[in-house]
Amino acid sequence: MAVRRLAEQQPTSFAFSEANLAWARKEITKYPEGRQASAVIPILWKAQEQEGWISEPAIRFIAEFLDMATIRVLEVATFYTMFLLAPVGRKAHIQVCGTTPCWLRGANDIKDVCRHRIHHDQFHISENGDFSWEEVECLGACVNAPLVQINADTYEDLTPESFGKLLDDIAAGRAILAGPQVDRSFSAPLGGPTTLTDAALYATQTTEGGEGAPLTDSSAKKPGDAASNRESPMPKPPLTNNPDERRS
Repeated sequence: MAVRRLAEQQPTSFAFSEANLAWARKEITKYPEGRQASAVIPILWKAQEQEGWISEPAIRFIAEFLDMATIRVLEVATFYTMFLLAPVGRKAHIQVCGTTPCWLRGANDIKDVCRHRIHHDQFHISENGDFSWEEVECLGACVNAPLVQINADTYEDLTPESFGKLLDDIAAGRAILAGPQVDRSFSAPLGGPTTLTDAALYATQTTEGGEGAPLTDSSAKKPGDAASNRESPMPKPPLTNNPDERRS
């Protein structure tokens, strides 16, 4: 694993907003007394949501807030790559998946867009300060490759053109829709389902008199008579005090 260090230039201080401070105080109540250090990851994440990255003053603030040694919070922040240790773009930090499935599906083209529109090198902020980018390992949506992650959401099935439009929309402050950027429902096949498409499989249940009422989820899970008979235990013989009857 590569060595991760804090940025050379640091702000002079850090403080949570009133709303985030109230959230952090509530967060530590989820843990037993004396175990507030268990909240370090969500509170670091909240600090990153507020500032865009994790600074040294933020680490010192969180250490004091959780009654931890500063080095312990630093260890967590530098271990997990989801914590960004240097300033990022004001509007978006783009994390481009470069693992094999995304690479095979065109991740290099997405990185080329980043190089031309943001900065040639990773972890550098664009000239207007709006964007930054980095290559990351698997984002866990290989079937929708290639994809990028922005904050907590992924944007999938990208082409250079659709990714460029995504950057345009972010820059202009327009709403963006997470998930596939093509006509696709999550990880379903392009163009829609290709198997088990007969509506009768889902709409009705067969009864003795023919088609019956729509099959509900709860009724679908109820075992039929055959299943009940098959799974019911064999009856036990009655108890008796006669030893001869017990032997037989």
